[in-house]
Amino acid sequence: MQNQEISRRQFLGATSLAAAGIALFSGPTFGMPAYIKNLGKPNSLFNGVQIGAITYSWRSMPGSAEQILQYCIDCNISAIELMGPTGEAFAGAPAAPARPAGRQELTPEQKAEQAEYAMKMAEWRAKVPMDKFVQLGKMYKDAGVSIYAFKPSALDAKNTDAEVDYAFRSAKALGANQANVELPSDPAQTKRLGDIAAKNKVYAGYHGHTQETPTWWDVALGQSKYNAMNFDMGHYVAAGFDPLTLIEAKHDHIVSMHVKDRKSKANGGANVPWGTGDTPIIAALELMRKNKYKFPATIELEYEIPAGSDAVKETAKCVEYARKALMA
Repeated sequence: MQNQEISRRQFLGATSLAAAGIALFSGPTFGMPAYIKNLGKPNSLFNGVQIGAITYSWRSMPGSAEQILQYCIDCNISAIELMGPTGEAFAGAPAAPARPAGRQELTPEQKAEQAEYAMKMAEWRAKVPMDKFVQLGKMYKDAGVSIYAFKPSALDAKNTDAEVDYAFRSAKALGANQANVELPSDPAQTKRLGDIAAKNKVYAGYHGHTQETPTWWDVALGQSKYNAMNFDMGHYVAAGFDPLTLIEAKHDHIVSMHVKDRKSKANGGANVPWGTGDTPIIAALELMRKNKYKFPATIELEYEIPAGSDAVKETAKCVEYARKALMA
């Protein structure tokens, strides 16, 4: 197993450097100029604003830990919100049963398989050591990519306390300061999550879609200082609100912010390529730069990928849009 892990690291390091056209170095680098040490590493920190991406953006592509890291390098992304399956597969989680394509209803047999898998995952999460998550975080960090958020499917009402605790512990092991989840409608659940988050000193970042309103997070925020916002400004625009006002009012509670371009509610709410919708992306990034907000702006690619392109190329376009907006 140790040799396999060494080979994994050697392969990742070699392919990452090869992609950047750099020869592998051996020996110490003390005294090496900073620009040499950083060659080939992505950098999406623009004028003090950290541009990141949620790995959901690459859902149309293979999603192993090594592949996701390569996408980051190809897109010039130096910080990410990591979806659960990638991190958990790397750590040795049980394989999920196949699901039917589209929105087909599960058969009784498939429902039984899913229930059995949920039990296996609960048992695995309760017992898994954190060393593989630490290893994954280090692997990414060594390549120039930090993991600031983790989003495993372990924070719902149906998940055990041990699973919830695992979500925050694994996030911390990855180097993240938040584990993210859709905001529960039940205040008892946000109280539960906030209490377990506080024990681990890792934030519960609550995400929403078009149900977001200016006061939507208030109950959860009042329950625990570790209940926080994973704000989605694109969905907020599609819900009919101005995200700039909310960002200024609640920036102290925002731990990360999803960025996408959507048409306003009055204009139909469609997801569209950046710069063609009603979401004030440039103004929001300028506000973050001006006020020195430290939460990351997370690219979430949701518009239709044009023919001849792919999710990596489109994410790279969003990174470049943000860089120009921030005049970096």
